[in-house]
Amino acid sequence: MAGIYIHIPFCKQACHYCDFHFSTSLKKKDELINALVKELELRKEEFKNITVETIYFGGGTPSVLSNEELQLIIDAVYINYDVDRNPEITLEANPDDLSVQRINDLTNTPINRLSIGVQSFFETDLKLMNRAHNADEAKTCIEEATKYFDNISLDLIYGVPGASNTQWLENIEMALSYNVPHISSYALTVEPKTALASFIKKGIIDAVDDEQAHEQFHILKEKLEEEGFIHYELSNFGKPNYFSKNNSAYWQGKSYLGIGPSAHSYNGRQRGWNVRNNSKYIKAIQNKELPIEMETLTQTDRYNEYIMTGLRTIWGVSLTKVETDFGRVFKDYLIEQSNVFINQHLLYIDDAHLRVTKKGQFLSDGIASELFKINLA
Repeated sequence: MAGIYIHIPFCKQACHYCDFHFSTSLKKKDELINALVKELELRKEEFKNITVETIYFGGGTPSVLSNEELQLIIDAVYINYDVDRNPEITLEANPDDLSVQRINDLTNTPINRLSIGVQSFFETDLKLMNRAHNADEAKTCIEEATKYFDNISLDLIYGVPGASNTQWLENIEMALSYNVPHISSYALTVEPKTALASFIKKGIIDAVDDEQAHEQFHILKEKLEEEGFIHYELSNFGKPNYFSKNNSAYWQGKSYLGIGPSAHSYNGRQRGWNVRNNSKYIKAIQNKELPIEMETLTQTDRYNEYIMTGLRTIWGVSLTKVETDFGRVFKDYLIEQSNVFINQHLLYIDDAHLRVTKKGQFLSDGIASELFKINLA
C-alpha cells in the first residue's frame, strides 16, 4: 500500500507563520493543474504493482481549486495507478472556501475526508496569524461540513503569543463541540524569513513562550483523551478508526509519491523533492522532464528516520525491527543511548518497543535527535 500527495501551491494570502511553498497569484493555475496531471502520468511506473490507498490534497490551499479541477486530478490518479477500492481522499481546506454550496458540491466528488485549517476560534489569534477567515466563518463551515462529511479533521495552533491557557482551553472545547473525530494541533513555530519572525525581531509581536506552549500541549492532551481521542502521533488525535491513513503511512515508513512543486517522495530507499518554483516546475513537466532531486538514503539515514518518526507515535520504535533491518550494532547503540532518557522517565521499553512517556512526549523530537547514529555505514 502507498499514498499520493498532491501539492497545490496557491493561497489567497500569506499566513505570517508559514514557510511552505505557495503563491498568492493564480495566474498560472491552469498550467499548473495540467502539469500535475502530466506528472502523475510521467511517474506511474514508480508505483507499478503498488496499490494507492490514500490521495491527499495539501498546500498551499487546495480548496481554492474548483470541484472540476480537483476531479481532473483525481481522474488522472485513477487512470494511471491501481487505486484501492475504498481510498482515503483528503482535501485540506480553509473555512473561507467552504461555503454551504461548496460543501454540498464536494459531496459529488470522491473526496471523503476534510482537513479544515481553523487554527483558532479567536479573532485576535487569527489576525496575528493573518488568516483569511474569521471565527464566524470557521464555526459556520464546521457546522455545515458535519452535516455531509463524517471524516473531518480540524487544525488548531497552540503557543500563540498573548493567548492564555484559559483561552486555549476554550479553543479546544469549541472544537470538541462539533463532535469531529480527528484533531491535529501544532505548536506555533517561528520559521526563518517569515513575517512572524520579522515581527518578533522588531518587537511588534511577543516572542513565543516555549514553557507556555509546553503547558498548552498538556492541556490539549488531557482534554482530548478525556473525550475519547487517542493521541496516536505527537500532533494528532483521533477517535478509534479515524486516524489519518495518509499521515500514518508517513510515520510507518510506507512509500508515497509527491506530486507538484516542492512535493517530497519516498520509496523506502530514496527520498526525492520537486523544485520549489511554480514556473520551473511547469516548464520542466511541459518538456516531459521530472524536476526532482533524489537522495539515496544510507543505512544510518534510514535508521535515524525510523527513530524520529517512531518516537512521535504510539507504536514507538520496535527493537526487533531495528535489529532485523539495521543490525545488532544499531540495536545495542539505541539501548545504550536510551538509558539516560529512561532514567529521566522520558522513555520506557515495553514489549520490545521503545516509547516516550507522557512526560517526554512534547520533547520527542529532541530526544530522537539525541539517539541518532552518526558516521556509521
